[in-house]
Amino acid sequence: MVKKYLMATLLCFGMLTTIQAQWLPTANLTVFSDDGEPFTLVLNGEKYNTTPETNVRVEELPNPYYSCKILFESKSIPTLSKNVQLTDANGIPQDVVYRIKKSGTKYVLRYFSMQPAEQNMVRPGNCSVYRFGNPGIMIAGPGFQGGVSIQNNNNYPQGRGNSSNNVQVNVGGVNMNVDIPNQGGMRNGTTTTTTTTTTTTTSGGRRNDEAYIDYNGSSNGNNCNTPMRTNDFNDVMKTLKQTSFEETRLSTAKQILGMNCMNTNQIIQVLSAFNFSASKLEFAKYAYDFCIDPKMYFKVVNSLNFDSDKQDLNEFLQGR
Repeated sequence: MVKKYLMATLLCFGMLTTIQAQWLPTANLTVFSDDGEPFTLVLNGEKYNTTPETNVRVEELPNPYYSCKILFESKSIPTLSKNVQLTDANGIPQDVVYRIKKSGTKYVLRYFSMQPAEQNMVRPGNCSVYRFGNPGIMIAGPGFQGGVSIQNNNNYPQGRGNSSNNVQVNVGGVNMNVDIPNQGGMRNGTTTTTTTTTTTTTSGGRRNDEAYIDYNGSSNGNNCNTPMRTNDFNDVMKTLKQTSFEETRLSTAKQILGMNCMNTNQIIQVLSAFNFSASKLEFAKYAYDFCIDPKMYFKVVNSLNFDSDKQDLNEFLQGR
């Protein structure tokens, strides 16, 4: 009787400890390569991604500090080492992003951004995600093979082209493959198209909150056909305006645009978030490849402050 009571007590204690651990706030760390140089992320001596990648995230990190190493796929690039802090000044766990960038002829690991860690958040789909304590086991991201795997058949980022996603689901040992339309603001199912505001309805009855405008004959060949939805774009502008440093603001805008499409009016609004003409010009050049209405890009040119920048951008566009 005493033995059974003791075992029951230990079992309850173990369950309480597990529940308490699950409620403790944890931090997240994302590391991405600015120029797409593949790497392996090592935290406290553990390699998390077994295959070199360009964007790696580790979640549920319980400690405030970690020893971080970056092992590049290219053996010609030296290993980077850095102690990273994942809490703010008050010890609150954060969602921290570091980026690998080239400084002169060398690569460096630099702090990029930080925000309070959101517990049980929806995982981003543009990076390979791992959980602390389980190195080598991907739990989400491009090409994820366990549970649910979403693969873009046409290799277009969300918001471009008319591709579909193939979802592989494994439930109770039963494999199912389901093709679904892309949900990133792309044209799906039956679409009413005009040159003014329209209603876009998917085959499943979903309604887009953004007009679909078909700019056939676009010359930049980027398969962009729908701009960012209004709510998403407003969030982007809010993020850019809250970013303190111009360099960080520019790299953030590029990263966001790299996964989305914009129209010329949205691009002009993003330009207004920059303080320096050099940043405006650099983003204006970068944004052309993600513009849904490149024939209207003269509006972006006219939005620049200096004639020399306008001429520079015009020459760039003529070269395309």
